Amino acid sequence: MDRAKKKVLIGKYGVHQKDTGSSRVQIAVLTERITELSGHLESHAKDDHSRRGLIGLVGKRRKHLNYMRLHDKDAYETILKELKLRK
Repeated sequence: MDRAKKKVLIGKYGVHQKDTGSSRVQIAVLTERITELSGHLESHAKDDHSRRGLIGLVGKRRKHLNYMRLHDKDAYETILKELKLRK
């Protein structure tokens, strides 16, 4: 993911332009990275190192989603709909 795409995601999901730490932003950035890595693995099926990285990213995103579900249920539901995630 390039800087411009990351900046757009931060602007869309962050509270302010430099908000890189909130769960909403981190979930959005991780989702984009997961999407890109999934596309890479479709064309490089035997790339086990990337597959391991993908599993780690999915785990990080799941932890952030669980945190949001417990602390801010409305934002959790909103981000699931916006990013088209199932839970």
